[in-house]
Amino acid sequence: MNFFEYQEAARRQTKWLIFYYGLAVVLIILALYAVTAFLFHYQEAARPEGLDWALLWDPALLGIVGLATGFLILSGSLYKIVTLSAGGESVARMLDGRPIAPNTTQFQEKRLLNVVEEMAIASGTPIPRVFVLDQEAGINAFAAGFSTKDAVIGVTRGAMETLTRDELQGVIGHEFSHILNGDMRLNIRLIGVLNGILVIALTGYWMFRIIARSSSGGSSRNKKGNPLIVVLLLGLAMMIIGYIGVFFARLIKSAVSRQREFLADASAVQFTRNPGGLADALKKIGGLMTGSRLQAPAAESTSHLFFANGVGTSFIELLATHPPLDERIRRLDPQFTGVSLPGTTPLTEADSATSSLAPLVSSAGTLPAAALPYASNLVNTLPALLQDAARAPNKAQAVIFGLLLDAKPEMRRKQLADLAGRAPPELHLESETLAPLLDTLSREARPVLASLATTTLKELNPELYPAFREAVMGLIAADSEVSLFEYMILRMMLRNLDPHFKVGTRPRPRHTSLKPVQEEVGTVLSALAWFGTDTPAEAAQSFSAGQRELGEVDIDLLPAEQASLKAMDTALDRLAETTPPVKAKLVAAFAATVSRDGHITPDEAEALRAAADALDCPLPRAG
Repeated sequence: MNFFEYQEAARRQTKWLIFYYGLAVVLIILALYAVTAFLFHYQEAARPEGLDWALLWDPALLGIVGLATGFLILSGSLYKIVTLSAGGESVARMLDGRPIAPNTTQFQEKRLLNVVEEMAIASGTPIPRVFVLDQEAGINAFAAGFSTKDAVIGVTRGAMETLTRDELQGVIGHEFSHILNGDMRLNIRLIGVLNGILVIALTGYWMFRIIARSSSGGSSRNKKGNPLIVVLLLGLAMMIIGYIGVFFARLIKSAVSRQREFLADASAVQFTRNPGGLADALKKIGGLMTGSRLQAPAAESTSHLFFANGVGTSFIELLATHPPLDERIRRLDPQFTGVSLPGTTPLTEADSATSSLAPLVSSAGTLPAAALPYASNLVNTLPALLQDAARAPNKAQAVIFGLLLDAKPEMRRKQLADLAGRAPPELHLESETLAPLLDTLSREARPVLASLATTTLKELNPELYPAFREAVMGLIAADSEVSLFEYMILRMMLRNLDPHFKVGTRPRPRHTSLKPVQEEVGTVLSALAWFGTDTPAEAAQSFSAGQRELGEVDIDLLPAEQASLKAMDTALDRLAETTPPVKAKLVAAFAATVSRDGHITPDEAEALRAAADALDCPLPRAG
């Protein structure tokens, strides 16, 4: 399966999840109705003539039970979904995660951030925030979020302290597979489903406990027909029926999770080209006393997110969220004969030393062999002063401002004057100070530095974000036109920071064909066709090359003045609402358009990456 097939498979599994969720709700309602109807008439069963079973059918009672049960389940699910609406960060904090400061000087934290940064830059995804679970001594990790834009990586203290860089890279590669393959959205929805069904059991538990206490000392507890007895039994029944629902929900969760863990292991090997690193990390889990277990109360409801089993071995194999550890190791290391512990003492800095266009598009959502070294080299060649500034929350704004300053002195003076009226004096001064060093960066390094700064800006005080956003818009609008680099910075900022600071809404897939979005398709293909050429004949040929990838679509090449970057951006927002199979066709058409002459320039590659990123399709960087 390729990137888009994984995305579509995840979307289909969500539909099945909704089906099973509905089925579980119906069964729970029927079971609770049967118990309620019997309890209302249980005294009649003691009469000589026995219970009239026809009395158990009561449509009005069924309606009441159904509405009450449905309300409880829906409320429980919606509560958890709203709680998790912030994306991956809400999951990390639910597990008592602590965000690692981008400018941390602690060795193990810095090493972890570097591994995550390299993986993100190589895969073309936004750099996720990284959280550490300080209270967890076991070796484990997770990825959570609704999309690549709000994804986070969480790592336990045990993993951070005991894994070598190669082993850590294997674990992070495994988690990036979940980010790229659309697993995260489904995983968060599973948490909500489980919580909704669990509410039935919790409600029954509290009913049983409260009534049991209140009736234990009452003089009427032995009287026949005491209504408290009915409520007490109903509470007990809700506990039992609720946990039956939880059982089936866990069954669904486990079935979804187990196979995905094998796929994520395989993807991690593909990313890192080092099966030994991941295999050794799994071996350390097998030999460590605490293994991969987590102590956080929320570990049970989030167990399907983890790199390894976080809640102990299930006595029923079908309920296990992860495949057996030895089976995962043998798939990576066929010579493995038994779980062993390579060494779990905390590592020191010395211990951790690291031992054509068509392929670009076909590798969407993957990491080619050359991508990780290339990304690592890009990061390492950035001047230390700029790296430190990009990782400091109080200076990352200045890095973005400095990157947007025009090369022409007169335009730069105009931008700085505009910035002086929008930003605090210290930010204005820092931007001006960093500008000469930023001017020396290569075109390949500039987006990487912007990506590092964008991730750091998620640490920004939410009250400061509107002013920062307005300042960026002002710098871009200063010359009344938008360059490709300015467009890339703007799109990176809006698509990564706006959701984090709750500006706007996330696009949702609702178009299953090209027909409803033909006009937008024509706009984007036209913009890409005119990119890099002023010749109508060449633009027409490039447009036709892209159109052929789409089959029968009624679109025409727009005049150059109507195919601006701004028009393309507006069109891409609508195209982001298409389903993965449609996006696959679109990205292929975009690629065919810019590569019509058999050669792709750096500007064309960046334009293609920007268009693909708008569709949540990360394209790797491999030079």
